[in-house]
Amino acid sequence: MVVRPEDDRYGFFGGALRPDGEGHRTSGHDARGRRTERDPDRLRTAEVIAEGVRDAQPGEIPARLCGVAVTLLPVVGASVSLRSDGMSVQLGASSDQASYLAELQATLGDGPFLYASEAGAPVLACDLTAGRDARRWPVFAQQVTAAGVRAVYSLPLGNDTVTLGTLDLYRATPGGLTEHELHRALMVAGVMTLALMILPREEDDSGADEPWLGGLATDHDKVYQAIGMIMAQLGVDADEATARLRARAFTQGRTVLEVARDVVAHRMMLEGG
Repeated sequence: MVVRPEDDRYGFFGGALRPDGEGHRTSGHDARGRRTERDPDRLRTAEVIAEGVRDAQPGEIPARLCGVAVTLLPVVGASVSLRSDGMSVQLGASSDQASYLAELQATLGDGPFLYASEAGAPVLACDLTAGRDARRWPVFAQQVTAAGVRAVYSLPLGNDTVTLGTLDLYRATPGGLTEHELHRALMVAGVMTLALMILPREEDDSGADEPWLGGLATDHDKVYQAIGMIMAQLGVDADEATARLRARAFTQGRTVLEVARDVVAHRMMLEGG
């Protein structure tokens, strides 16, 4: 797929997205054609992004860009996930903590990432310790604050017609993003979108030509296998099977992926009723 400048909701090709999530773009110049103060920050951000992905193999790009986000923003972690058939597939993270938080969202099936992917607009949960954000996602808020995170920002990946997934940013203290910080985050999300859409294929060690994206998501195929097995065992539909898998993971304090592995390996069977 070719990503055209007019499809670039994040302003990577020269526009900007307002903090309220509206798709209003600015050219980086004033009415007389003079460069605005946004340009130096844009240039520095672009340089940091370019350096962060330099010499990276296609499959390394998502995790590298997560690391770039941590460098550019007041966050302690970042992760990127795709949304597929109601489940999240993690593609990369900046740290073990960020990877855990991405899996936590997949396990709960709730949180800012879900709203960002469905609405196709950024969702900024600026304080998960109290107030509106904590009330909106009470279980999610309790779990992420226990893991040392107080704010989560979820940015959709895609264009104006399709959302592929989200870039999720994790902050240790409550607070929002400034206009410039949001702009940097959206530039990273824009590059991440480009990577997911147009990066070339790569060959594995055996010489087989496999999509690099499929290689990153292979482990999560077990989640879909487990859902299919639960559907067959209990005679339920996919939504019910997914809900039961998530419930078992949550009650055991594990991730959906961990429980799915046990189901597929026949080490665990979910009961009916």
